[in-house]
Amino acid sequence: MPAHNEIPKSIALFEKARRVLPGGTTRATVVADPAPIYIQEGRGPRLIDVDGNSYLDLVNNYTALIHGHGFRPVVEAVNGQIGKGSCFANPTELEILLSQILCERVPRLEKLRFVTTGTEATMYALKAARAYTGRTKIAKFEGSYHGAYDYVETSENSDPENWGPISGPARVRYAAGTPESVLEQTVVVPFNDIDNTLLCLERAKSELACLLIDLVPSRAGLIPLEPDYIAAIQDFCEQAGILIVSDEVLNFRQGYGGAAAAFGLKPDLITIGKIIGGGLPIALVGGGDAVMEVFDSASRKPLVPQGGTFAANPLSLVAGIACMTALDRPALERLNAMGEGLRKALRRTIAAAEMPLSVTGAGSLFRLHMRANAPRTYREFYPSPEARALNRYIVKSLLGRGIYMPESSTSSLTTVMEESDLDQVVEAFAATLDSAECRDLAAPIHAKAH
Repeated sequence: MPAHNEIPKSIALFEKARRVLPGGTTRATVVADPAPIYIQEGRGPRLIDVDGNSYLDLVNNYTALIHGHGFRPVVEAVNGQIGKGSCFANPTELEILLSQILCERVPRLEKLRFVTTGTEATMYALKAARAYTGRTKIAKFEGSYHGAYDYVETSENSDPENWGPISGPARVRYAAGTPESVLEQTVVVPFNDIDNTLLCLERAKSELACLLIDLVPSRAGLIPLEPDYIAAIQDFCEQAGILIVSDEVLNFRQGYGGAAAAFGLKPDLITIGKIIGGGLPIALVGGGDAVMEVFDSASRKPLVPQGGTFAANPLSLVAGIACMTALDRPALERLNAMGEGLRKALRRTIAAAEMPLSVTGAGSLFRLHMRANAPRTYREFYPSPEARALNRYIVKSLLGRGIYMPESSTSSLTTVMEESDLDQVVEAFAATLDSAECRDLAAPIHAKAH
């Protein structure tokens, strides 16, 4: 990270922020070391902070900006719309146009409803599953993140002290005050573990409305689900009448038709967000005609009432149309090829440095792990104190070398990046691994591995 005297304006702004914002920020994911870096501007693949420092952006607002910052088609679309109106109580033709784009490219997406955030999309998906099946419980992966909704927060951050047996993971509250009754409605399963997942689902199958799936669980290590595991849970859910909800708020970027299509999953409901708004807030819940009928409010009282003041607002819609039009097959194929190339280059760098690190991810996403063998499950991924310390050092060192990476190291590429940008990442990573402090921090991990 830049020295303290290199970000004086950010430090001063943080002091002001602490007087009016709890902790000085509006997002729990903002890192303050010694202060958050306040951004002045984004240009293509780069950020410029208030002190004039420039960084290659691997955060991209946590994967939302697939075309980087200030993407010209999005800027022009928003500028053209803002004078006509930013939001209305009435529908516009724009929501039909974006819906058509998405339904044409995503298998099993026949109808959809727009919302404003990924949290809302997941919330309405679970409500739809309950209304359609008449069942109340939901199942989710241990360690997975699906937004700020009580039921899906269960065991989001469980640890060795409280996560219980693998054959029946404990239901652990994430936020203080979460009612016990919420935990009782959630079944937690260990992903990429077929036998124990099916055991957990079997116990509650007559009560389960749905299984919530993230095909590359980001918060749980960015570990792709394995083909045999996907096939096993698909078959079980179909036989048990349990709906499959594919949460693609983050992972829709995995393929032209989304993550489910890329991984061979056949979901009943899909939630999508982030990239479909071109940098503006929007998300959706969608699926087949039959299950989406629960939202039908045109001719009767809907089984699941849904609405929102800023849902399907014209600014997000025009930005989304521009973004998705530009994200054609060649653009996405190039982006995913860059992601695979970078993951391979990082692994080569790790091998050359003889460090106990590994890399996971898929498509245009990657994550570093402070262990020699890449994890397959949440419990394998869960970092030790030594691993956390090494991860913090690497992220901080990369920042000081002009690479802005999330605190977790879960990173994303954008279509506006060039090979020279990826070379900069690899060079900064190699220099970081070669430092004496990095090797000292890695020593305990090396020792445990041997």
